[in-house]
Amino acid sequence: MLGEKELIKLFPDFEGLIQPSGIDLPLEDVFVQKSAGSLIDNEKNLPELEKLEGPIYTLKAKTAYSVTVAPKVKIPKGYSMLYRPRSTLNRSFISVHTAVGDPGFYGTLQFMVYNYGEFDYQIKKGERIAQAVVFKVSGSGEYNGSYQESE
Repeated sequence: MLGEKELIKLFPDFEGLIQPSGIDLPLEDVFVQKSAGSLIDNEKNLPELEKLEGPIYTLKAKTAYSVTVAPKVKIPKGYSMLYRPRSTLNRSFISVHTAVGDPGFYGTLQFMVYNYGEFDYQIKKGERIAQAVVFKVSGSGEYNGSYQESE
């Protein structure tokens, strides 16, 4: 795992968000699901999403949301990111479900947030919801999947 000195060199766009062992990821947009989706024979049929109005979002109890974080991330070749939820959210019954960031990925990170609590939860755009932990990866190629954005 990389520490803050290495992170500052590799991720200058995240200045001010670097922590001793990771990069804080602030909430950008929140979406609700408006249609069904499917994954059959590796064919992705993503659900339609509706963007909620901010800057303060109310996460209803027992409800899932798709969220984006800012800024866009560029993972250098030879590195991978794991995304972990901030402990404040865990303590408030809010979970952030994430994936692995592959070497070479560039784009907007999208996570799922679920309110496991019995009560609504309010959160403001720009609040830190997750932390990216960066690892060196040897012998890897680069991400070239359907979620790659152009630089």
